[in-house]
Amino acid sequence: FNLIKMYRNGRIDNAVKDQETDGYAFMKVSCMHCADPSCVSACPVSAMTKDAKTGVVGYDADACIGCRYCVAACPFGIPKYQYDSPTGRIGKCELCRHRTKDGHYSACAEVCPTGATLYGKTSDLLAEAKRRIALKPGSVTRYPRGRLGGPDQSWEGPVGNYLQHVYGEKEYGGTQVLKLSAVNFEKLGMPELPEKSSAATSETIQHSLYGGLLMPVAVLAGLTYVAKRNVKVEVESGAVPPPDTTEE
Repeated sequence: FNLIKMYRNGRIDNAVKDQETDGYAFMKVSCMHCADPSCVSACPVSAMTKDAKTGVVGYDADACIGCRYCVAACPFGIPKYQYDSPTGRIGKCELCRHRTKDGHYSACAEVCPTGATLYGKTSDLLAEAKRRIALKPGSVTRYPRGRLGGPDQSWEGPVGNYLQHVYGEKEYGGTQVLKLSAVNFEKLGMPELPEKSSAATSETIQHSLYGGLLMPVAVLAGLTYVAKRNVKVEVESGAVPPPDTTEE
């Protein structure tokens, strides 16, 4: 559910970390928990849902029908279908929502020794990201670890040469997972996306028309009624003989 991607340029024996030329960098790749998630919009049975309170995009394996529309819809290529499973299901980060129910937070942020991965409110994370960008590269600052607003676990370290860009602040309608990097995000596998999410428009239309499959059922019922009414009119007018209801 979490992947670590590596970017490398030049010889690894003299490469410099977080440097685009003759360097290397790492990027944690997982669900971005979009503000307007395409996977939720594409799912016809609401197996993918967004929690209205936390914003976490969750997955219900019991509701899933294996259509894999979420796999095709995600612009980040996150949901993965487990083809080797006899029952089949989708794998994706759910921000450890099973832990948050007990007052804990995401395990990846809890165990990260440097604060490269943090947990907290999106507004707090964005503020921390912009604080780091504003610092002078090479200077020293304190880096929080674990959960923002929780117990102080900060440590002192050098400031990186960050790009002036918080990935996820505006991409695709905004995401609740935000990223900083010193290397171009595309080189780390993050796609260049428009600010407007396609799900912002399609979700409203689709779920209004097909929510719970009510619209297709209503249309089928209407067509059935019209067909039966036409047959009744033709029988009463003598245009066609009545159906044979004799039991043998």
